[in-house]
Order: sequence, then C-alpha cells, then structure tokens
Amino acid sequence: MRHVSKESREQTYTVFARRYRPVQFDEVVGQEHVARTLSNAIQEGRVGHAYLFAGPRGVGKTSMARLFAKALNCVKGPSPTPCNACEICTAVQAAHDANVARHSIVPAVP
Repeated sequence: MRHVSKESREQTYTVFARRYRPVQFDEVVGQEHVARTLSNAIQEGRVGHAYLFAGPRGVGKTSMARLFAKALNCVKGPSPTPCNACEICTAVQAAHDANVARHSIVPAVP
C-alpha cells in the first residue's frame, strides 16, 4: 500500500454530501416534505423572517439551507427553481457566499 500524507489526503478527499449536493428542490432525497414546504413558501410569497435547520448529522440541513438561500437570492428569483448560473447561485453552491454561513455551535443565552 502506498503511503499518502495527511495533507495530501485532505486536499483530494471530498465528503460525499458535498460532491452530490442537490442543486434544485426536486433533487432532494429523504427530506422531500421540507423541500416542498420551502418551495411552496417561495411560490406563495409567504417566506418567514428566519428559519432554523436543526437535526442530527447527515440529514441535509446545510443542503436545504443552501438551496433555500439560492432560491431566495437568485437574480431570477425569488423562485423555487434558481438558475444555478448567476454569481449568487454559484457562490452559495460553492460555499463562498459570506451571507450563507454554517454555524455548528449555538451560544448559550444568559
């Protein structure tokens, strides 16, 4: 077996969820009810002021949040079907958009 340094492995390995993250609401598997709810909220113009995506690891919280962010902020939106081509869509999908942050720790309320 060939030895691969830790640095090399970290550069080449991409988590499965990142490689195969859905780019449209209709591509979501396992959380169809959430995708339908968010899509309907956008279509009906009844988007809430805040959403909290919570649950155990691996259920699609980050994927749904990114889809939702793209759908709301897309140049051709808000629309349940973002274009995935504009600057905003590509930045959100690539996790480079400063407005779409992932927080793992919720600060305690005093």
